[in-house]
Amino acid sequence: MKFVIGVDCEGPACVVGAPGGSLNDSRNLDFARLQATREADACARGLFDAGATRVIVWDNHGGSLNLHYDLLDERCEIALGGGFEHRWPGLEQGFAGVAFVGYHPMDNTVDGVICHSFSSAAFQWIKINGKEAGELAIDAAVAGEFGVPPVFVSTDDKGVAEAQAFFPGIETVTTKIGLGWNGAVSKSPKRAIKEIYEGAKRAAQRAKEMKPFRFGSPITITMRYKRIEAAQAASRNKTGWTRIDPYTVEKTVERVSDHW
Repeated sequence: MKFVIGVDCEGPACVVGAPGGSLNDSRNLDFARLQATREADACARGLFDAGATRVIVWDNHGGSLNLHYDLLDERCEIALGGGFEHRWPGLEQGFAGVAFVGYHPMDNTVDGVICHSFSSAAFQWIKINGKEAGELAIDAAVAGEFGVPPVFVSTDDKGVAEAQAFFPGIETVTTKIGLGWNGAVSKSPKRAIKEIYEGAKRAAQRAKEMKPFRFGSPITITMRYKRIEAAQAASRNKTGWTRIDPYTVEKTVERVSDHW
């Protein structure tokens, strides 16, 4: 069994945002990077202890240079940096699953901790075929192009609810209860690590039950920007976007990975 773990830094235990800013603006950033590493390590250990033969940990926050790599289980391989051919670097057909550690809820989520979709500064929301979607669903759909299912998610309670809505039956761990962009009641980091280990272990044992996630093709991507000039620029960059109102652009592709 082979897996890729996508690791973001907003969803771990005891991580919140900065008032009026992103995680990268927060005094919580250094701890977030460390706790994301610990939670990724717990996920990897759980997968290995359930029989995984290969686990790639994908550093997937900001510029993909965040984790404390020397603290990850030495059996892991690590994808870091940028310029990859597609999201989920190293993923191929035949992998047993992808896991999401430290991801966050999508835009427009009430009381979701640091909720956003790819950029908290750029977008009000993103829709796929008319339905709001965030990084969980979009990244799962990229994995689905390889026939690989999502098997595990750990994040705040709002992100867990989002994952369960898109991927019924997936294994999840709730790291904290979101009370706003910059507020949460969190589990102890050590308790979250233990629960993630056990959840990932269960996920690996159940991987054959999980189904790949896909959006129906063709895929219409609709993006609503926070600033008018950003929507204007997107509609004039000759990459297929049509402006449908002052803040919103849209285009149709065959696969999610044609854009992301």
